Amino acid sequence: MDFEALLQAYGYYALFIGTFLEGETILVVAGFLAHPEQGYMKLHWVWLLAFLGSLSGDTLVFHLGRWKGRAFLAKHPRWDKRAMRVQRALDKYGSYVVLSFRFFYGLRNITPVVIGSTGFSPRRFFLLNAAGAALWAVVVGTGGYVFGEAIRLLLPDVKKYVHFVLIGFVLCGFVLWILHSRKLRKRIAAEAEQAGLTASLERVATAALDGAPENGPRKSAPKETADSHTV
Repeated sequence: MDFEALLQAYGYYALFIGTFLEGETILVVAGFLAHPEQGYMKLHWVWLLAFLGSLSGDTLVFHLGRWKGRAFLAKHPRWDKRAMRVQRALDKYGSYVVLSFRFFYGLRNITPVVIGSTGFSPRRFFLLNAAGAALWAVVVGTGGYVFGEAIRLLLPDVKKYVHFVLIGFVLCGFVLWILHSRKLRKRIAAEAEQAGLTASLERVATAALDGAPENGPRKSAPKETADSHTV
């Protein structure tokens, strides 16, 4: 089976699974392949399947968060740091976080877990999540489609080079993932170091307070004079 046959047979399945799990890179690729110059996919099906994959994946993770979210985060400190960022954003912006979290790289998987663990209304989450998934599918999928048009202008016979373009997409996504992971590890290490320094300072301050006299330096008792014994 050649490359074109593989795309036509399994492209939509791959799109649904990819957007169910994460989705940014594969949705851009699908939008690119939906351009008429390539003709492997249809843009309206790309939008629909990306919407369904993203909506179903995040809804599942939200309910897992309602069930075991707090226990999971407590056992995984690396995720707990990101969860704190999501919680701060949720406290500040509320429903806007549910609408927009897909557009922030690295936060899509953890955000529904945190939202579910807070007791957020399932019905409200579903409606906001559906709106966010639709917006994300159209914007990102169309972005890939527009990229396909730009490539067509640069390479009139782009179909000959589609393999290289797809490899470039995958490599770019992989590099972004590596850079994000390194940045996240450095941030976690810095926060852990800061927390350790703060704890050390608190221990030193506590030890200093424990070693000091409770009521300050004691004053020596006044000496009795001879006059104090006279009647």
